[in-house]
Amino acid sequence: MLAAPINPSDINMIQGNYGLLPKLPAVGGNEGVGQVVAVGGSVTGVKPGDWVIPANAGLGTWRTEAVFSEEALISVPSDLPLQSAATLSVNPCTAYRMLMDFEQLQPGDCVIQNASNSGVGQAVIQIAAALGLRTVNVVRDRPDLQKLTDRLKSLGAEHVLTEEELRKHEMKNFFKDMPQPRLALNCVGGKSSTELLRHLAPGGTMVTYGGMAKQPVIASVSQLIFKDLKLRGFWLSQWKKDHSPAQFKELILTLCGLIGRGQLTAPACSEVPLQDYHHALEASMQPFVSSKQILTMC
Repeated sequence: MLAAPINPSDINMIQGNYGLLPKLPAVGGNEGVGQVVAVGGSVTGVKPGDWVIPANAGLGTWRTEAVFSEEALISVPSDLPLQSAATLSVNPCTAYRMLMDFEQLQPGDCVIQNASNSGVGQAVIQIAAALGLRTVNVVRDRPDLQKLTDRLKSLGAEHVLTEEELRKHEMKNFFKDMPQPRLALNCVGGKSSTELLRHLAPGGTMVTYGGMAKQPVIASVSQLIFKDLKLRGFWLSQWKKDHSPAQFKELILTLCGLIGRGQLTAPACSEVPLQDYHHALEASMQPFVSSKQILTMC
């Protein structure tokens, strides 16, 4: 293994409250990049020196070395930036599929999301910009808000708003100057998701892929009846079950193309040696974290 991030879903899996739990004893980590050092005689898909990422969750990437079957891995170009390769197989895949699979969006259409500073959120901003989509990006208010706003705009965010600003009456005028969003991406739940729904265009869809507030999604009856809004969920592991390994590989190569063209970068990261994993885990669970913890093995 070369490097592996700490994602919220990794923490959830360790806590035992995730949709997919490995048999114990288990190794943590669902994402990362490794370099092949040796292969068995009948292996044809990978060769020594290749960079590889997990094909599925539950592989256990927080370790220095491992033996896997070739079906458990996908080759990626070894000229990718290390942090991009290490964070490729979960968040950018989730972002891309949510943008492509729920609404037939055209260049100029608008997407609204909360948790815009998350790994998925940053990927949504960049992929949407590459597709010509406009984004309204909601974040929690914080001491370094201007710094965060500038960073998200540098990634391609058109608008960055706080949860409090989204609740203001003046937001009615905001959507006079740009189309109402047809797609909302919800990683928070609770009041935040209710606000996203309030601003969706009639017939629009809100996709929930996380619940950081640990509160239910609350949708008003009138919005469902009179605006015909759709509530959907997305889980990458389920998407993989419903699609072939070749389709997932195609998705990975599409994202590698965006990285190669400079249209998709890794989220802000802090590299931490594997032996200091306890510091990295602690840091990853702090509020308002703007940097993803990446365990490095070499």
